[in-house]
Amino acid sequence: MVTSPVPFRAAQILPRLAPGSYSFCSRWPTLPSGSRMHHIGEGSGPPVIMLHGNPSWSFLYRNVIPALATTHRVIVPDHLGCGLSDLPPSGYRFTLADRVADLNDLLAITVPNGPIDIVAHDWGGMIGLAWAVAHPDRVRRLVLMNTAGFGLPPGASIPWSLRLARTPLLGSLLVRGFNGFVKGAICHGVTKPLPEAARQGFLAPYASWEDREAIHRFVLDIPLSKGHPTWDLVQRTSEGLESLACKPALLLWGLRDFVFTPPYLEQWRRVWPGANAHVLPDAGHWLLEDEPEECCRRIEAFLRS
Repeated sequence: MVTSPVPFRAAQILPRLAPGSYSFCSRWPTLPSGSRMHHIGEGSGPPVIMLHGNPSWSFLYRNVIPALATTHRVIVPDHLGCGLSDLPPSGYRFTLADRVADLNDLLAITVPNGPIDIVAHDWGGMIGLAWAVAHPDRVRRLVLMNTAGFGLPPGASIPWSLRLARTPLLGSLLVRGFNGFVKGAICHGVTKPLPEAARQGFLAPYASWEDREAIHRFVLDIPLSKGHPTWDLVQRTSEGLESLACKPALLLWGLRDFVFTPPYLEQWRRVWPGANAHVLPDAGHWLLEDEPEECCRRIEAFLRS
């Protein structure tokens, strides 16, 4: 179901989805940049925004949306270049700062004032937290899943697959040419084989070289040194996490994640010792796929408390 005209790119993607796997109210507001940023809008009540990471899209939250929409106004965007959103315009830098600006522009349209809950996974966590530390008075509750709000913590390392994807020329060929990043996540981001409908869903928006630019640029935007364009914003976000320490927070963690390994969770426990942490020992990076019922139950109970 849609509530506004379907843009051309989205109209090409939707038929690739398994019937009934993604039946939500879709909207495409135009940001000040001129790009249309897709988001799902369901339910009414206290607003909650759910942010996906890389390489996924709002499809990741398809099981959480119905559970929350009975009591909340649920907003689930696709970052520009991902899912059903427009590909970014020429000159878009694909940096964390750009992503945070997009989120701020979307919230100015959808929830211009008042408190909001944030649910975030992977790089969606860094985007959401960078926005949150700049607007702590707007944040009501936080649910973070296998993500970071800081640089590489002690004991952690960058997986070889991410380093390979960042390699000049070869990385572009693997990520944009062979769709290796999405296919790799489908195989290695879970501990249980994905059903075919889920595989189709995660692959659907990323069918061509052009469609996969955002995926590759997300990987390149991981700051590993001080000279990186995103380094300073990550540092400011990390330093600002103290301003959110008083907010109710739930950490949901799949322990069999090859990217956000246990040292990340240990760092969160140091940063926010009062946060409620729940570990899923048999879940991988896409914990919402490995343990959908448990994740939905935990998120729903926390946001309703």
